Amino acid sequence: MKLNWIGGILIAMVFAIAASAQVGVYIGTAPPPLRHEQRSAMPGPGYAWVDGYWSPNGHHYRWVAGRWDHPPYEGASWNHPHYDHYRQGWQLHEGHWDHENHDSREGHEGDRHEGHGGDHHDH
Repeated sequence: MKLNWIGGILIAMVFAIAASAQVGVYIGTAPPPLRHEQRSAMPGPGYAWVDGYWSPNGHHYRWVAGRWDHPPYEGASWNHPHYDHYRQGWQLHEGHWDHENHDSREGHEGDRHEGHGGDHHDH
């Protein structure tokens, strides 16, 4: 009986940790304008350019430089990171590889979208 109780607590802790990992970090000020980066020569066939972006760093931002990277599978395209503005502040949505080139912000419920990556910006 005691083992079932301890097991239940452990399972509840795992779910609590997983739920807290999904809580977003909000920053009160908007990210700075994107930097124009000069791309180096492609290091070889099969590489894709991953744009640089402003990453949250406490209550500030730090620039993460763009880079050449290998897509994880054939046909993968990079969806750049971007920020959305909510009542709580600005929140980063991480960049990711996807099967097709589409705007990952579609259908998002932010109060305002700020496209901080790639060649397009939503203001």
